Amino acid sequence: MPDAPRPCDPHLDIVGFKYPLPNLAQSLRNQRKVKVVAIGSSSTAGEGNIVPYASRLEMALRGRFHGRMIDVLNRGVGGQEAMDELSRFDPDVIEEAPALVIWQVGTNAVFRLGQYSFDDVAVAIAAGLDRIRNLPMDVVLMDLQYTTAIVGPDKIKAAEDMVSLISTAAENAKVNVFRRFALMRRWVEDNIPIAELVDPTDPDKLHMSDWAANCVTQALDGAIKGAPQPIA
Repeated sequence: MPDAPRPCDPHLDIVGFKYPLPNLAQSLRNQRKVKVVAIGSSSTAGEGNIVPYASRLEMALRGRFHGRMIDVLNRGVGGQEAMDELSRFDPDVIEEAPALVIWQVGTNAVFRLGQYSFDDVAVAIAAGLDRIRNLPMDVVLMDLQYTTAIVGPDKIKAAEDMVSLISTAAENAKVNVFRRFALMRRWVEDNIPIAELVDPTDPDKLHMSDWAANCVTQALDGAIKGAPQPIA
């Protein structure tokens, strides 16, 4: 018999959201059609044979909200960073008018260290958050994955700096962060080998394994479910 899959601990104490998601809550309450946009790079788009989190989140939300037509639109483009993604905001985010935007940022600035200025990434994130600040859509920033290519000895300091930069940008804009980096690091601290978090077919050791992508999605769905209730 094959071994049972490793159980998933989503550590909602780590990834739980600080702020409500009022637009998503209202849309789920009052509308049959609900739209979410996931914008980012390859860990949003999907790589290899691993189903990306956007597709998994769509199924999780549909499972929790029967009778709703919930679509999670995958607007990931491999290799991009916040500045590139910001240039796509009009067609890929604003014109779609989603109730929730999940913006995954920061990975390529660390993976391709030196190609992107961290200051430019910070400016782009702030500009993107400002552009949609007054629109009827909630925003969640998703930070880096904790995989071999990101946390090697030559990258770990930069990775931690980027995680801090994303957290600061979110706090300044009063939006939530999905703390993927801290979640995956906690799994490693709990004695899950980092090799199990990495797609074994990825020569760069950058992208998440099937198990990690599934458990990250469970944690994200749990954070959405557990977000503070909007103030009436």
